[in-house]
Amino acid sequence: MKQSYTIVVFTENKIGLLNRISAQFTQRHINIESLTTSESEYPGIHRFTIVIEDTEEKTRKVVKQIEKQVEVLKAYCFTDAETIHSEIALYKIKREDDLDLEKLHKVVRDNNAFVKEMLNGFIIIEKTGTKEETHKLFDELYPFGLHGFVRSGRVSLSNQMSTFKSYLEALETHSKEIITDNF
Repeated sequence: MKQSYTIVVFTENKIGLLNRISAQFTQRHINIESLTTSESEYPGIHRFTIVIEDTEEKTRKVVKQIEKQVEVLKAYCFTDAETIHSEIALYKIKREDDLDLEKLHKVVRDNNAFVKEMLNGFIIIEKTGTKEETHKLFDELYPFGLHGFVRSGRVSLSNQMSTFKSYLEALETHSKEIITDNF
């Protein structure tokens, strides 16, 4: 049965790696719903957050193939229930004379969003939340004359113990044991 999975990949930052990782999904006919990459909290290590919808078996297989890439340090697979996740959305509304600002501000407040900027005759609103929450605000702002909308990819953290930190600590302990055993 298909369900949503968040795949988190920790890597070195090397040219061509994104292409090789995304090719793993293409080869298996798996559509990437969301892809976010950034530096991680560890110097020199980058983090890919990839959201797909597929079976557990296909998802686990693609994660194993991703881990075979030389620059990949570790890859994890989580269900939505195993992560805390969010997206950021920006909405652009033209500020016209007939715009009911009081009503607009109420919609913004009721959706836990905020006005980020007011410039050049436009109001920019920012909302952080799930895809469903940002889409709900989109629907509510549409009647105000929405002139632009963008949503980031998902960012997420496992709601379990720090898996990558534990992995790094285990590697460090193991490498110290090897060095001690050799001397």
